[in-house]
Amino acid sequence: MSGLFAHVNDATEQALTHNGFTNCTTNGQRCCGALHAHAGDLESARALARENIVAFEHTFASTPDALVVVNAAGCGAMLKQYGHLLHDDPHFAERAQRLADRTRDVSELLASVGPVAGPRRLDERVTHDPPCHQMHAQRIVRPPVQLLSAIPGIDLVPLEDADQCCGSAGIYNLVEPDTSDAVLAPKLARIKESHAELVATGNPGCLMQLGAGLLLEKSDVRAVHPIELLAATYR
Repeated sequence: MSGLFAHVNDATEQALTHNGFTNCTTNGQRCCGALHAHAGDLESARALARENIVAFEHTFASTPDALVVVNAAGCGAMLKQYGHLLHDDPHFAERAQRLADRTRDVSELLASVGPVAGPRRLDERVTHDPPCHQMHAQRIVRPPVQLLSAIPGIDLVPLEDADQCCGSAGIYNLVEPDTSDAVLAPKLARIKESHAELVATGNPGCLMQLGAGLLLEKSDVRAVHPIELLAATYR
């Protein structure tokens, strides 16, 4: 996210601040390990998880009510699975579960307080494609829709077969590109049928997969993160 989607991180910070949250920095945090786990390298995933647990424990010590807020569904799902990932590690099992219990998807957190939108209208036709790691892994369904519905001016239209994968699936689009493209094709067709101008999804893999597919189709539809749209109302 920091490399390719720094603007989404900026929008996330802006939205959290506007909704009454105080942002703090956790030094020493690393990749969550999701891509390593997807590739079957569980030992590297566990090593990264341990480093993150230690890093966030320092933040929790100085800010006891702190939560870990994630704007990438795949990372959020991974962090929430740390307890399972390290369940047989006597030094980290309980600590891993404590971190998992304090992890929130950004839409999950903002939906719990509103969210509050800004004064600017966004007169756009938007459809929402929920990432699998958000809908199926974390069971987060309503919060992203609540976030989008709070934005003034948006025409939020349903996406048929929204519960189906876009074909990104972690690193699946890299290791099985032909099958991934076949999974993506009906998703692009459903987006076209929605007549949306924007498709909102809360995961970097899905943003890149949908964005690439739309680009290759020479479509005018853009893939955006929901938090970008909420933050745009504050400007």
